[in-house]
Amino acid sequence: MNAESLKKALEEAKKGKERKFDQTIDLIINLRAIDPKKDQVNIVVNIPNKVKDKKVCGFFNEKSKIVDTIKENEFKKYSEKKALKSLVKKYDYFIAVAPLMPKVATTFGKALGPSGKMPSPQLGIIAQENESSVKEVLDKIAVSLKIRLKEASIKVPVGKASMNDEKIIQNITSVYKAVENALPKKKENVKNVMVKLSMGKPARVEL
Repeated sequence: MNAESLKKALEEAKKGKERKFDQTIDLIINLRAIDPKKDQVNIVVNIPNKVKDKKVCGFFNEKSKIVDTIKENEFKKYSEKKALKSLVKKYDYFIAVAPLMPKVATTFGKALGPSGKMPSPQLGIIAQENESSVKEVLDKIAVSLKIRLKEASIKVPVGKASMNDEKIIQNITSVYKAVENALPKKKENVKNVMVKLSMGKPARVEL
């Protein structure tokens, strides 16, 4: 996959009807000879350019000034399935201070685990509860994408229609390389690659 083939595919994808909102550009990687149940792909990719603002919630002992917080004494509010479900839907990422993780796992694990939103050492568990640690993890989240293989196709937001093509291409390249690298048979597992705007038709990328 080279920059030229990506540029062509992006031009093709952008040919559709103009919309009144800033459409998301998705990268679609269709796979072959892979079993999502056996071949576990669960990675965090750092992209060079931020795509969108992410909603983040923190599990802390004290209220944070920079991120929505659920304090330990508020955990019991989420013992009901309905409250838990709407919480998981509301936020893209969850972070936590390390000492609270056992309680976070007990209270929220059954909802956060399957949705892939459980705080992890990779992205979301902080050792100390202070603003600089929280800000550091928020900055990381801003340019990170979580990718979990659930079916033989991966769809990831890599840009906005208003973004410069070069920045979108940089993001696509980072994501594609990371995914290919995480696949058991690398490039052999890639069937085809496409780019697509929210309301548009997919355009194929020549590999």
